[in-house]
Amino acid sequence: MSRVILHVDMDAFYASVEQLDRPELRGKPVVVGAPPDKRGVVSAASYEARKFGVHSAMPSREAGRKCPHAIFLPPRMYRYEQASRQIFSIFERFTPLIEPLSLDEAFLDMTGASRMFGNGKSTAIKIRETIKKETGLTASVGIASNKFLAKIASDLNKPDGLTVVPESPADIKTFLAPLPVGRLWGVGNVTLSRLERAGIHTIGDVQHIAPENLAKHVGRDSAVFFKELAVGMDDRPVETVRIEQSISREHTFDTDIQDRTKVRAVLTELVEDVGSQLRELGRYAGGVQIKLRWRGFETITRQKKLQSPVVDDFSLLAAACELFEKEKLIKPVRLIGFGVYALTDHSGSQLSLFNSSSEKMETVSRTVDIIRRKFGTNSIKLGHQ
Repeated sequence: MSRVILHVDMDAFYASVEQLDRPELRGKPVVVGAPPDKRGVVSAASYEARKFGVHSAMPSREAGRKCPHAIFLPPRMYRYEQASRQIFSIFERFTPLIEPLSLDEAFLDMTGASRMFGNGKSTAIKIRETIKKETGLTASVGIASNKFLAKIASDLNKPDGLTVVPESPADIKTFLAPLPVGRLWGVGNVTLSRLERAGIHTIGDVQHIAPENLAKHVGRDSAVFFKELAVGMDDRPVETVRIEQSISREHTFDTDIQDRTKVRAVLTELVEDVGSQLRELGRYAGGVQIKLRWRGFETITRQKKLQSPVVDDFSLLAAACELFEKEKLIKPVRLIGFGVYALTDHSGSQLSLFNSSSEKMETVSRTVDIIRRKFGTNSIKLGHQ
């Protein structure tokens, strides 16, 4: 029996969430990322901004030049993760076989579910309608017999699109042939340059070139892999969701700085952000890590295993500052990062002589979360050492 694989990809996710939360932004070019007069890149761009050539990973300064009237907004990861959890909870109503690729896209294996939900197209329509009704956001869906084809299909009719890939081998070859060779899984910039220099520009070109000739440009193993993909062959299974084992946040400074107080202040904000996400997920951190990147892009990381898992901002900040204070700022700092790892569903308070204090700090942190959700993230801040 042929598999039924869906690739669901939310449309301009971060920017769409911002337009959802702020109706006055709908229909306007919205860019999520660093402002155009600062160092940084675009995290997401609304379709209105994309019409001017703005896209993710583009330097914000370039985005500002291409679309001077764009509205630049800082990322709100907490809000995007919240929306993502709502979307994935919808997926779970249709199948337990979900492979998340990011906050805003996933593969769903619907093989054998036709009796309950209908064929792949009917299921995709139901999923899109449910997402739109319950979240106000739109998604594009590709439907095919494997992951490679489904992912290609979801991108062909954005936004709010639905594409079904034909099932017969001949029709699949015809479907793929005109697409750029860069659509093949595993073709990065270096490989793409090699293929284009060899006159290979479309997937159809890969279909027609002899394997031994293709191998001259990309190697034998890659040649075999690309030849299979070019005719739509992909037997990789949908790998079900894995429990998140780490959470991290980073901040790139507008200009490199060597002021410990300023760096520590940003570190405190990162701790608050990560702590809030930990509590939202119902997880506890068994270890913390800081990351420093100097001018010149030299990067160091430092880790600390905690005596027992914690979730409150006070304990996380104390551990982060302990690591930070051990480091000399030998050069101006370009980036500071903070993360937690060894996540667990249980605290270590029952093993601690200070469990009462630990529980109080956790209660305070959760109360602060409620205040921030109601009055804004800047309504109450941690004091930093």
